[in-house]
Amino acid sequence: MTEEKDLVAYCGLYCGDCFSHRGKVADLARDLRRELRQTRFDKTAEFMSTISFFKVFENYEQCYEVLGALVKLRCKKACKGEGGPPFCKIRKCCQKKEIIGCWECSEFESCEKLDFLKPGHGDAHIKNLRKIRKSGIENFLKGKKQWYSKLKDEN
Repeated sequence: MTEEKDLVAYCGLYCGDCFSHRGKVADLARDLRRELRQTRFDKTAEFMSTISFFKVFENYEQCYEVLGALVKLRCKKACKGEGGPPFCKIRKCCQKKEIIGCWECSEFESCEKLDFLKPGHGDAHIKNLRKIRKSGIENFLKGKKQWYSKLKDEN
């Protein structure tokens, strides 16, 4: 259980649900890049891009670069182990306040430091923080954890 607790980030997200932490996306991207190199798919894409139906292959080089970026998104350490963004203001704030997570702070509902999570997570982190505050980490870990939750003002 301690290991799972360490995967609960300061912001309330669960690192165990993160594609970067799990590494599967990075592994698949790495393997696909290897396969594309071995089969010299760059030459195939170059030829195919001359056919109007396959014009999209003009962007093959950019696709290959994006796969490389996905490989680099691997995050072996959880938030509490100094993983994730090194510039994280949330982590620094919690450490400064000497609290385990934002759920221990009375200001988390209106904290602007949490706003940078909204584009990628909606209000999932806020829902998680409320749940942890109400029921504790152990119960949070047993239940459903939010990774993305649509914001009220989204279409």
